[in-house]
Amino acid sequence: MKNKLFVLIGVVLFLGKAYGQQDPEFTQFMDNKMYYNPAYAGVEGLTRLSLLLRSKWTGYSGTFDDGGAPTSEVLTMSAPIYKLNSGFGAYIINDHLGTLNNLALQGSYAYHVAVKDAKLSFGVNVGFYSQSIDFDKYRPNDPGDVLLLEGKQTQFRPDMGFGVFYQAKNLYGSVSVAHLLSPSFNFGTDELRNSLEPTLYVMGGYHYDVTYNIELTPSLLVQSDFNEYLINLGAMVTYNEKFWGGISYKYLESASLIVGMSLLKDNSLQIGYGFDYVVHDQQAKQATSNELRLSYALPINPFGSRKVVRTPRFRH
Repeated sequence: MKNKLFVLIGVVLFLGKAYGQQDPEFTQFMDNKMYYNPAYAGVEGLTRLSLLLRSKWTGYSGTFDDGGAPTSEVLTMSAPIYKLNSGFGAYIINDHLGTLNNLALQGSYAYHVAVKDAKLSFGVNVGFYSQSIDFDKYRPNDPGDVLLLEGKQTQFRPDMGFGVFYQAKNLYGSVSVAHLLSPSFNFGTDELRNSLEPTLYVMGGYHYDVTYNIELTPSLLVQSDFNEYLINLGAMVTYNEKFWGGISYKYLESASLIVGMSLLKDNSLQIGYGFDYVVHDQQAKQATSNELRLSYALPINPFGSRKVVRTPRFRH
């Protein structure tokens, strides 16, 4: 079984191409499942709020006043609805790329089906996606160019996605598709038209108990616009259900170190940090990126009265 797994990973890496980024990427993807898949809503069995802040290529500065290094902020919420065997979730993300700013707000609903000792969840998210461009930050060679608009222009478009999530005792798997409506933005000029392509996310992980206090969790994330691929591989070690650390590798991009810990008596507060080091094509980027994650699980579930039993396996 292990040999087959290594062969599969090798094939994925061999076939994978550089993925043209249209959505932000996160080093701590294994702890950010609500963002990637609406079917994850309520799967944990508790209400959780998470905030993730990312500074990509920290210290990068362009030739012109383009806003500096890319930054992303995402706030997610997930809660179970016990009486309906389902869950509710939401996220808001702000992604700043030079003169371009992307903002999305999505609400999610997931229905849970018991499969023996596991849980199979089907989810959908709907909301809006907006793009803004500050044309005043451009320095054109031809000031009379008809494509050069004035000021900050913003457009809003509806958006939606769909996903399936499987959670067992030692295994989880996730498949989802974002941007099913392919929202298109043109800012009033067809020559500027661009669309968000439907994006496929495939994620999975396996929890292996090394000892009574140590757990090893390898994980995988593949994302694709159905033309090109981006592959992330990670491995995390959790000690005593409270401290964790590990590494990840983004194919043809960067290597990363991840550390974190749970706080408070019931481990309801989590803090995680990710550090990336670019190992490919450094000449066009700054070498490092930084990512901070804060997460808090509410002690009382507002959508049901069932007592919450906290299980670390559903939390890292």
